[in-house]
Amino acid sequence: MEARPRVGYYYVGKEGKHFWSDYFKRVKVKEIKFMPVVVKEQTSVYDAVVTLFLEEVGTLFVVDEEGCLKGSVSQKDLLKASIGSSDLTMMPVAVIMTRGGGLATLEPEESVLDAATKMFEFGVDALPVVSEEENGRLKVTGRVSKTTLVRLLVDIGE
Repeated sequence: MEARPRVGYYYVGKEGKHFWSDYFKRVKVKEIKFMPVVVKEQTSVYDAVVTLFLEEVGTLFVVDEEGCLKGSVSQKDLLKASIGSSDLTMMPVAVIMTRGGGLATLEPEESVLDAATKMFEFGVDALPVVSEEENGRLKVTGRVSKTTLVRLLVDIGE
């Protein structure tokens, strides 16, 4: 369906698959992103676990003092660290995080389809939405998770 002034809605002959593909390419990450849940590099693994559960998320983004991306910590990372005999209150998340260089990110103008594709390709549950600073560093401005994408599907269905 397409729309024109004084004409209204009319059928353009697209199959359902193409219609949804076009829709998911049109919707931008900035329209569906949520507030990021972040911790600092020096945050203890214990405090990161507590934050993860209190915020009900599966991934925490690790940032520096200016809010720029340094890495991420997933449930799996925290579980692996918890299995060892280390004192989790003394170990900083910087020790177990996935570093920024190998981390997939999203920009606000990327499409929802891009977000889903990156999550699938990188095998992650959430991606940080970033904006590039003048110095080339990436400031975390949001997050898109699998839950975000499911919420979009539910909204469409209703």
